[in-house]
Amino acid sequence: MPPLRIAIAGLGTVGSATLRLLKENADVVAARAGKPVTVTAVSAKDKAKCRKSDLEGIRLVDDPRELAALKDIDVVVELIGGAEGIAREVCEKALQNGKHVVTANKALLATHGLALAQLAEKNGKRLIFEAAVAGGIPIVKTMREGLAGNKVRAIQGILNGTCNYILTRMFEAKLDFSSALKEAQDKGYAEADPSMDIDGFDTAHKLTLLAALAFGTMPDLASVSVGGLRRLMPIDLQFAAELDCRIKLLGVARLTEQGLEQRVGPCLVPLASPLAKIDDVLNAVLVQGDAVGELTLSGRGAGGGPTSSAVVADIIDLARAGNGLPFGVPAEQLRPLPVAPAEARVSGWYIRLQVTDKPGVVADVSAILRDEKISIESMLQHGRSRTDSVSVIITTHAIGEAAMRRAIQKIAKLDSVQEEPCWLRIENT
Repeated sequence: MPPLRIAIAGLGTVGSATLRLLKENADVVAARAGKPVTVTAVSAKDKAKCRKSDLEGIRLVDDPRELAALKDIDVVVELIGGAEGIAREVCEKALQNGKHVVTANKALLATHGLALAQLAEKNGKRLIFEAAVAGGIPIVKTMREGLAGNKVRAIQGILNGTCNYILTRMFEAKLDFSSALKEAQDKGYAEADPSMDIDGFDTAHKLTLLAALAFGTMPDLASVSVGGLRRLMPIDLQFAAELDCRIKLLGVARLTEQGLEQRVGPCLVPLASPLAKIDDVLNAVLVQGDAVGELTLSGRGAGGGPTSSAVVADIIDLARAGNGLPFGVPAEQLRPLPVAPAEARVSGWYIRLQVTDKPGVVADVSAILRDEKISIESMLQHGRSRTDSVSVIITTHAIGEAAMRRAIQKIAKLDSVQEEPCWLRIENT
């Protein structure tokens, strides 16, 4: 039986691990694919990485875009990254030239996924991307195939290992954010510029793809409300523990009567939720379906090993001619959904205030909440952290985000409030 011929664009951590896995597990891959899988050509910007890889019998191409035109290639594996530029060109040219595409590029798919899916279907080729979301966790295949008979109600996920590691260390070692980030960088879990991770954008890219799979909507990155970790303090994680919660950076997609809610940000997660128990660099996705109920998948969400595992699984799936629709339904059936307004994004809330230690402060804050029809569930006050101020923690019953935002803006203007309030959702799971 003729082999499935692969070209790999990008020999970074994931590309090198993919090449190594295909070579070391060649017998297993061939048995499960039903045919041999061979790497015919590769391209890498950094030639030093080529020297570190076993390229015996493999053609080295300088320009990754040339891989898309090679006649002896069946599949292009794009592992370059980035929403624009060479990565986009490689994928477009490969599909136009009759090649299947396997990619781990969540930014590209979140931005151009609909157009690429349409191009793949037009040319009778496949675009698959298990490795783009949650590393080695098979969540894309689960959503596209395993839960195909369900109406999905909601998705909640810890989708960034860097952020989860930082939050774990802030809680366990009582490190401040900067120290936990530095530790993550020293261990290789965070980039020199960690903005994509810690500001929530990496999670937003992944959430966009999961929402498209879950709800049959066009990938709509612009509609995701995105927040990050920079303003969190160790005290927030300790207060959360007093409330029987853990703080996690969650990506949440939920279809409401008023539209699709998509958001990323730190949330208080009750200890009863399986997501509260996911620590260190692990990822997890919790899916709620009408038939299956609640389903949680967890595991390593990044790194060469887990991500290459997902890439090779996609290659095997290609060889076996599995489901050919990138988002589970024809691209022409993907439809835009209205964006849920802030009033529809309802939850309980955690508010931390640093206030002047004097009579009447709590009454002023309570009056503002009352005026916005926000009901207080609990209040905690710790001793003075400085000579003239105390930390006040308030939790509320469920209320829409718009009302809470108005209240926070008013509270921040009180003379007695010494710092910008920290306010976080209490996520119901």
